Amino acid sequence: METVETICALRERLRGEKAISFVPTMGNLHEGHLELTRLARRHAGCVVASLFVNRLQFGIGEDFDRYPRTFGEDCEKLERESVDILFAPNESELYPVPQEVTVSLPKIAEALCGAHRPGHFRGMATVVLKLFNIVQPDFAVFGKKDYQQLHLVSKMVEQLDLPITVVAGETVREADGLAMSSRNRYLSEAERREANRLYFNLEKTRLAWLSGKTDCRSLEREAKNDLEKRGWQVDYFEIRDAQSLERPGPSTARFVVLGAARLGKTRLIDNLEI
Repeated sequence: METVETICALRERLRGEKAISFVPTMGNLHEGHLELTRLARRHAGCVVASLFVNRLQFGIGEDFDRYPRTFGEDCEKLERESVDILFAPNESELYPVPQEVTVSLPKIAEALCGAHRPGHFRGMATVVLKLFNIVQPDFAVFGKKDYQQLHLVSKMVEQLDLPITVVAGETVREADGLAMSSRNRYLSEAERREANRLYFNLEKTRLAWLSGKTDCRSLEREAKNDLEKRGWQVDYFEIRDAQSLERPGPSTARFVVLGAARLGKTRLIDNLEI
């Protein structure tokens, strides 16, 4: 695996590659990330991963400074997966001047996670678009765990006519159902034992819906109450249209149940398609 730190060097290295798959990450890699690199390999002969903790998508008081950075371990994991190129720029390489030009997103970016993390998706979309312009991939691979992020990146690619196919990777879970996440390492031992409760409620809601109980508000309220009585601080737990992420309507064909909640100081997100 080659590690490249500058935009010029990466563009030169990629010149002439026939097909490129790209996996953008913020590092602290786990099995979910590695599964995305395997999915990327199935779509193109050259696999590029990036590692960059993007300040723009962190709000005031969020965990930018303490976000886990494990560069050496990450390189070893990507090497084992035969990733061809790791793009690992520093902050001054991607943001040599203050980033005044940003991406304006659809209104849905202000709902769900966007309602609780103002500006997060604008910062995410801005760095992703910059990375797309630098790497110029044919395929870009994102995980379904960040369902709203996947939706917004897909919209950006579609509406800005980017010549990229967005590939969605399934959520990778621990044995007890907890979605793998870099932030799971923040959990104490007691919190880790409790952490799969979010998945438990998502699955319970999914099965109830499939059994014919389709009162969204009732199902959402039941799940929120269960989490809150166990000490969680729930940001949202909602059933949405899987295609638009709006509230379900008469024309909704596919559904997804999404949740975000804090356990202690750790914010966990997850979802299940119905």
